[in-house]
Amino acid sequence: MALNEVHISSLVVHVVPKYLAKIKAKITSLDGVEIYGESEEGKLVVVVETQNQGYITDTIDVINNLDHVLSVALVFHQIETDLDEDEIKETPFVNAE
Repeated sequence: MALNEVHISSLVVHVVPKYLAKIKAKITSLDGVEIYGESEEGKLVVVVETQNQGYITDTIDVINNLDHVLSVALVFHQIETDLDEDEIKETPFVNAE
């Protein structure tokens, strides 16, 4: 049964700069994850969107455990509630199953 909520979080991920491309590829391969910005110093702005808060913490752990990732910081978490089923299905990166 799908919950009528969507969790949206943003993270700042600090990476060893020479491994930035490699880490970006690994991060973007994760479900519900998108990179919205980056710097030459190895910092990424990452957005995670899902129906499950547990997936957000799992994603933080996965990213934090990648080689050459220096740190991951959760900087924003919002829960959209009382959404109808059509809104949930139309939300990018959300698995409505």
